[in-house]
Amino acid sequence: MKYRVSVVAFVTLLTSSICLANDEDPYLWLEEVENDRALAWAEKRSDQDTAVLEAVPEFGEIHAELLEIYNSEDRIPTPTIRGDWIYNFWRDADHVRGIWRRTTLPEFEKSDPDWETVLDIDALASDEGENWVWQAADCLEPQNRLCMIALSRGGADASVTREFDTVAKEFVDGGFELPEAKSFLSWKDENTLWVGTDFGDGSLTTSGYPRITKKWTRGTALKEAETIFEGSVDDVGVFAQSTHTPEGRYDVVSVMPGFFSSINYMRLGGRLVRLDLPEDAQLQGFFKDRILVSLRSDWQAGESTYSQGTLLAIAIDDFLAGSRNFQELFTPGERTSLREVHTTANYLLYTTLDNVRGRLYRLTLTSGDWSSEETELPGIGTVGIGSTSDATDEFFFTYTDLTTPSSLYIAGESGEPEQLLSAPVWFDTSGMEVVQHEAVSRDGTRIPYFLFTPKGFEADGAHPTIISAYGGFEVSRLPRYSGAYGKAWVARGGVYVIANIRGGGEFGPKWHQAAVKEKHQNNFDDLIGVAEDLIDRKITSPEHLGIIGGSQGGLLVGGSFVQRPDLFNAVVSAVPLFDMKRFNKLLAGASWMAEYGNPDTDDWEYMKLWSPYQNLKKGEDYPEVFFWTNTRDDRVHPGHARKAVAKMTDLGYKVYYYENIEGGHSSGANQNARAYTGALGYAYFWMKLRQ
Repeated sequence: MKYRVSVVAFVTLLTSSICLANDEDPYLWLEEVENDRALAWAEKRSDQDTAVLEAVPEFGEIHAELLEIYNSEDRIPTPTIRGDWIYNFWRDADHVRGIWRRTTLPEFEKSDPDWETVLDIDALASDEGENWVWQAADCLEPQNRLCMIALSRGGADASVTREFDTVAKEFVDGGFELPEAKSFLSWKDENTLWVGTDFGDGSLTTSGYPRITKKWTRGTALKEAETIFEGSVDDVGVFAQSTHTPEGRYDVVSVMPGFFSSINYMRLGGRLVRLDLPEDAQLQGFFKDRILVSLRSDWQAGESTYSQGTLLAIAIDDFLAGSRNFQELFTPGERTSLREVHTTANYLLYTTLDNVRGRLYRLTLTSGDWSSEETELPGIGTVGIGSTSDATDEFFFTYTDLTTPSSLYIAGESGEPEQLLSAPVWFDTSGMEVVQHEAVSRDGTRIPYFLFTPKGFEADGAHPTIISAYGGFEVSRLPRYSGAYGKAWVARGGVYVIANIRGGGEFGPKWHQAAVKEKHQNNFDDLIGVAEDLIDRKITSPEHLGIIGGSQGGLLVGGSFVQRPDLFNAVVSAVPLFDMKRFNKLLAGASWMAEYGNPDTDDWEYMKLWSPYQNLKKGEDYPEVFFWTNTRDDRVHPGHARKAVAKMTDLGYKVYYYENIEGGHSSGANQNARAYTGALGYAYFWMKLRQ
């Protein structure tokens, strides 16, 4: 039996829903993030609903397991190559906020490296009385002595940024420092920064990012910095950066009119020269006096046409002189796409997805000609290039799949990659199986998904099953080993599914563009198609089927349960978008109109058909949804989740809610918070989907 609705029924479902487009929204007060009334409401709901989830028999055991996994001393320390040092940021039970530490490569290759602490965030937070959460370090190459350290309060995107000396291991007295803001920074040289930040009234875009970039000289006040470029308030943002290579420094100013478009300028002799590239092309960097570009659409340049998804290279001087005779380094196929591009001293590295399975290549440029070599991987899974440096040919990469813990490899000019570390085994995979299937979406498009089944699995239609999906912003969902869902779900008898729906980047830009704006309904149809396929294969049934997604994925699962409440018995919508009539007015929402559309224009005519908030109505058999969000999320506004819960409650539906006071756009500001949020989610799924 097909679990499909007719076109007539589908239209009736959408057009008969409550629409608030022209009415006053009674829940607007919940958008006031730190309003006392809103916070009291969030606290009361959280206390009430988490008490129910904590009482689920599996909660305590899963919580303890996740704490062990996330705080394990045996995790792979993610390495970053900085000159002669290997840096790593590390959190564990003794370092809840984390330490920034370093060691040498020979030491890192030992089973128990001797680490030197460079900056202790727990100690810093205690000394300064701040809830610091590590965000990033931007260091000046090639010495890597001076770094701009970004720290956020409670995990928000906005950060306080301060100059740090890695030799003295202390913040620079009188050095560069920026107050809390969503800032863009890049080192030009030892005494100069490119900076975009909140310079005061009118200096930010409607998306909340800098629209002005300046050159800031050491020893001068920020207000004295020289303006380099001013964008429009309607741009997403403007930023400048310097790329330091052995061949020289390249200074680039980028203006983002939309989320997937940029206009790039090079600073040459003190003036800005616009690079003649399509606005939707991605400037991938520089290598051996070449400029690297990947395409989101076909491009007619000179006498050649370059295909969407292609990686191109050309000598910078030739390009600036007018040549468009690019060399094609990678050309996609129907089911292959470019994923990552990195460089070392003498190699250009890139990874691809081949039917959602990773491959790694190393290119060498000799006398103008490129030669390619594929690096053999241990299996058919996911590969990720870790850290590289233009000062050496050694680089790190990782490999994993759903049943293989992540392994860290080092490679270089010496030949075969060497496995350095492997993450712990957290669950017994014997008897488990991973297969790749395809579902058929409403319009006939074939949608791949990975099916991860437990020991003793038989297709009897009764297995508790979770579908995880995202489907947006050209972000790919890839099969990776997870101690969390492996141990908390599959090892306990559950089925886990990763759906590669349109909107993601699994098959390149075309796969993403097939679900943007007026095509966004494909996003929901694809997830619904996967759900129906699982039911048709008797993997599960609606009674035992749940879906989970965060951010754009939260919108995805929200729209899916509203459109097809008959398919799902459990939904986790995490840090979600939900009210698409107002998303562009909340925090960074305006920057995503290239993905969804502008609800203040005629775009609303198609958006109102799938915006979950506007389509909620009485009398439906909606599942008891679990929404969670973070007060300190300054990317996706917590008002989306709050209003969803308030409206569904007032419509008479039972829902669950948790709001963490910190954590930003993530599952928590630290590993302990992450474990708690995760345990709530798995406890909820077991409560709703158990056999």
